[in-house]
Amino acid sequence: MIGAAVAADAGSAASDPTPPPFWETKRIDELSQREWESLCDGCGQCCLLKIEDEDTGDVFLTRLACRLLDVGRCRCKDYTNRHNVMSDCITLGPENVEAIAWLPESCAYRRVAEGRGLAWWHPLVSGDPDTVHQAGVSVRDWAVGEDPARVANIQHFIIGEVG
Repeated sequence: MIGAAVAADAGSAASDPTPPPFWETKRIDELSQREWESLCDGCGQCCLLKIEDEDTGDVFLTRLACRLLDVGRCRCKDYTNRHNVMSDCITLGPENVEAIAWLPESCAYRRVAEGRGLAWWHPLVSGDPDTVHQAGVSVRDWAVGEDPARVANIQHFIIGEVG
């Protein structure tokens, strides 16, 4: 009788697997707003200032962060009103994420759109919002805040070409 109970328990466990996470089962354009927002890993890389060479069209990434980015937390200080405060803030969405060449390879939006899934350090995978920082993916500890003097000398803050 004990063997039958164990077999019954094993059978019910096998028929009730944990469903795969939403980012593995849905296309990026099928995500709810809540799911979309939860994909942000909190790295802050999209909030770094970029400059474009007018002659060549080349885009360069700087280590200057948007003035709304709290560099220590890697979160926007005024996310809800960011477009009113910063007119050049770009909204990432399912309709444009694949077209934005400067998104880093590590970006969760880009990874999911490309079918690569999330990295081990992503908070939805690790369960810990600090793993993005521990893995060295975030701008914490190396980005600097935007101020007029730095922006005037932005070329000194270039860290590489993107795209």
